[in-house]
This record gives sequence, C-alpha cells and structure tokens, in this order.
Amino acid sequence: MNKMRTISGCLGVVVLLGIVSPLHAAEQVTLKNGFDLLCDHREQTGDRVRLFTSPDSGNFVEVDAAEIVSIDLVPDPPSAPRPAAEPTLTNADVHQLIAQAGAEHNLDVDLLASVVRAESGGNVRAVSRTGAQGLMQLMPATAAELGVTDSFRADQNINGGTAYLDALLIRYHDHLALALAAYNAGPAAVDKYHGVPPYRETRVYVARVIREFNRRKQWEKQHPAGVAN
Repeated sequence: MNKMRTISGCLGVVVLLGIVSPLHAAEQVTLKNGFDLLCDHREQTGDRVRLFTSPDSGNFVEVDAAEIVSIDLVPDPPSAPRPAAEPTLTNADVHQLIAQAGAEHNLDVDLLASVVRAESGGNVRAVSRTGAQGLMQLMPATAAELGVTDSFRADQNINGGTAYLDALLIRYHDHLALALAAYNAGPAAVDKYHGVPPYRETRVYVARVIREFNRRKQWEKQHPAGVAN
C-alpha cells in the first residue's frame, strides 16, 4: 500500500479523538465526554458554543457551554537561535534533505516537514528537556539504533527520523495519528493504551503535526508552483 496516498487521505478528517486540523493558531477544547477538538475560533450564544474547525464559518461543531472542560492554546514550538559557529542551513537546504529522505522511504515531504516544524522549529541544534536532539528530535538511544552517529548533522538526523517514522507507520498500518503518537511518546505507550495515550503533550503534538500538514496541503493547492515554508 502506498503510504503517501494513504496519509494524504487523512486531510480534513477527524483522525484522533475528535481532533480536527485548522490552518491557523488553534485552541484545544476538551469536552466532558473525553473528546478533544482543535478549533480555529469560537462563538458563544447563550449556553451554546460553536467551535469552528476552519477560519471560515462553514465548518463548526456546536456544543453546550457546560460540556467544555478546558480550553488550551496550541502554540507553535519556539525556534531557538543556532550558535554563531554553526553553519546556517536555509529552508531550501532543509527541504532538499527532507525530499531526499522522503523519496527513499516513500513518505510525503509535507508530512516530514510538519514533523520537523513541530519537533524543533527547524533548529539543527535543538535539545529537548528529555535529551532529544536535532531537527527531528531523536533520543540518543533511538539515534544509535538507527545508525545516526551525530544527531546535530541535519542529513543524518532527517534520514534517521524519517526511517523511524516509516517503521512506525508500517507498525501501525499507516494510521498516521498512532504513528505520530508513538514518535512522541514511544510505541510502548501506544500499545499500552491501544491507541493515542492520554498524555496532554502527546495529544497536542499529534494535533499540531496534522494541523501543519493540512496547512501545507492547503497552501500547495493555492500555490501549485511553490513550496510551503
């Protein structure tokens, strides 16, 4: 089965726990029934709230205000500056590396670019509080298993991260939300809960990647000759 075709079919669909992906900065709305909804904006009339899943007014879910448990912003990850001594990679350089890795593993370039944006904001030297490193935030043990000797080398990091995501998509039969959840929280957590684990960080991460993926696809429809940033 062609993964790029399968993954592209997820666009605009409720992929996970009621999550829908808008194109702009979003809010994650948690309902009493346990569902999460990523909405572009809200409007309240009396005791009813409309949660709009896109910037226009055509797509919305209407709920009782009392059904809303919490509303959290879904921020883009901060982009830390690179050290002055590091060579600067342009967006075109990173895109080329992503395109090469995507072609090797038959994965959508926009999906990989969305993961890079969510993981590191494009910062080659990014290090998380848990020790994940580089553009696709590889943990040292995972990087070693993938044959990555220097996670701060963009080519190695992207090739390793792409191979890992490819393996997770195969493991979860091209279920994008599960593969992304496993990329963030580990396959053991996904297997334990038989789905996306109930970790806020993981749920927000999956929503963020899918939102960015959708944004890129929408941009490409409007600019067929360009490359989304």
